[in-house]
Amino acid sequence: MSKDIAILGVEYGVAAARSALADAGIPWRDIQFVSGAATMRCGYPGYVAGATFAQALGWQGAQVNTSYAACASGSQALAAARAKILAGECDVALVIGADTTPKGFLAPQRGERPDDPDWVRFRVGITNPTYFALYARRRMALYGDTAEDFALVKVKNSRHGFTNPNARYRKIFTAEDVSNSAMVADPLRLMDICATSDGGAALIVSSLDYAKRLGKADAPRIAAISTVTPTFASAVVEMPDLATDSAVAAEPRRFRAALPAKAYEEAGIDPKDVSVAEIYDLSTALELEWYEDLQFCARGDAAKLVRAGVTTLGGRLPVNPSGGLACFGEAVPAQALAQVCELAWQLRGQAGERQVAGAKVGITANQGLFGHGSSVIVKR
Repeated sequence: MSKDIAILGVEYGVAAARSALADAGIPWRDIQFVSGAATMRCGYPGYVAGATFAQALGWQGAQVNTSYAACASGSQALAAARAKILAGECDVALVIGADTTPKGFLAPQRGERPDDPDWVRFRVGITNPTYFALYARRRMALYGDTAEDFALVKVKNSRHGFTNPNARYRKIFTAEDVSNSAMVADPLRLMDICATSDGGAALIVSSLDYAKRLGKADAPRIAAISTVTPTFASAVVEMPDLATDSAVAAEPRRFRAALPAKAYEEAGIDPKDVSVAEIYDLSTALELEWYEDLQFCARGDAAKLVRAGVTTLGGRLPVNPSGGLACFGEAVPAQALAQVCELAWQLRGQAGERQVAGAKVGITANQGLFGHGSSVIVKR
């Protein structure tokens, strides 16, 4: 990886950090803990992200941490900062994630990792678009979902992201645009799959006492962070069942469903309490999978929600009002933090044209390589 790419990744993180500091009204010198979400694509600076960002902002004695958890890296970095605060070891922390990503779909990292089922699927030729397509085919076989249902997800997210100044891809797509885009991995077309991307995200998290001193005691609160791992080897392989005509194939997969279940338990809420969700739309069909994993509907009923407009702005439960990865692309260490940032703006009533009316509880969800995933709940 070139030095220029590494520098560019740092610049994204620094820009996001300065924006977060300005938003919170906190001087950089007051930050006591810097928690960085790591990336392997930016060389050594990416491996030591916490220290990299602290140096770039100007050494001032803050403690640092670096977390790597693939697509859940941002949530792990946030969890580390939250734990530090709850332990009474600091009052205010800065959490940052940033990345620069090569064009095309993400390729596996070098090295033999036979214990990592995600590495194994890459090795046998199941790259991300194929992986997404297997899930889509599974939904079509089991539940009767159609390509038109998948296209509705893209249409919805593009309309949401069109009004988001932070989104990279701001263009409204129609169902016809989706159906006319190139076939990538049947049944998914180009517009069904999120792009890889560059970008950064950052947020400030503090103790309640510190927030009160700052005059922000009513700020949204992190109510839960779930980073559970799969249960036993059979659940580690989060792959779509190939025998879609079997009864076993229709059972919910434990890993992705366990992530929000643990968060709901910690926050003391039920899925019906959720006002808004930011979830991991690597593909349009995978967004539908998350509706069911998050218990927004019964298994197999996700397409009914998007058809009825339930998950669009103005619906009962808007999903991805930011535009999701469809409008941001996938910048791995930043995306879980970007989800939390969107929830914070929504719960503060600062989301502009994409504001969810009366938002009080938000949830995030994402899944990464080697059994990493996360779900975060934010409450007013």
